[in-house]
Amino acid sequence: MTGSHESARDVVQEAFARALRKRRSLRDERAVEMWVWRIALRVAIEQRRNGSGSEVSLDDLPEFTLVEPQRDPALETALRRLPPRRRLVIFLRYFADLRYADIAELCEISEGTVAATIAQARAELERTLPRDEVNA
Repeated sequence: MTGSHESARDVVQEAFARALRKRRSLRDERAVEMWVWRIALRVAIEQRRNGSGSEVSLDDLPEFTLVEPQRDPALETALRRLPPRRRLVIFLRYFADLRYADIAELCEISEGTVAATIAQARAELERTLPRDEVNA
């Protein structure tokens, strides 16, 4: 989401720093992973918006791409064509390896919406990518 490895490291560092500062606000220790993910996503979005510091909504995502688009230009192009919310759900599922329930919690949507979003994105990617790219 950040555009480079260096800025991604900065986001992770800032997310953990914020999580440590706000640790008393964590209500359920079992949900710590999603809580930190939510903080990291918001930090990444804020960073992409030039650190405006204003409250950020996951409904208003900035454009983001793969860190190394040259490794798979066809996938990069296909992902870029997805709407930002779909791209985020695909990222969280296939790149961050989160479960549907975790994505639903993180994005504050239902698991059914996660499943539908993934199905829509996969259908769109299948239309865009060569067949061997989709099944890989």
